[in-house]
Amino acid sequence: MGVLHGLCYERSMTSDEDLLRRITVDPAKFGGKPIVRDERMTVEQLLRWLAGGTTEAELLKEFPFLEADDIRAALLYAGRLTAMSRWSGSAVAAADALDDTTAR
Repeated sequence: MGVLHGLCYERSMTSDEDLLRRITVDPAKFGGKPIVRDERMTVEQLLRWLAGGTTEAELLKEFPFLEADDIRAALLYAGRLTAMSRWSGSAVAAADALDDTTAR
């Protein structure tokens, strides 16, 4: 058990590389979006659930195929994407378009 900002959490013994192996991309599935262990859950969907306030425990109960390391993998994957030093013009435009639609 670890403590971060006063909150207790379980430490995972899984390496970053092992976690990232849980995220797969197949052009024939979900339009090539990153998915969790070839299951019917995209990283995007999982992150939206978490951003909406759904807890890890609630996700694991609602989606029995998910494992705690799947959630960690999705967060790590998203973190790696946002750590990229340059965004393509299309990525910036897509983010702007998303901001425009959610602001309404």
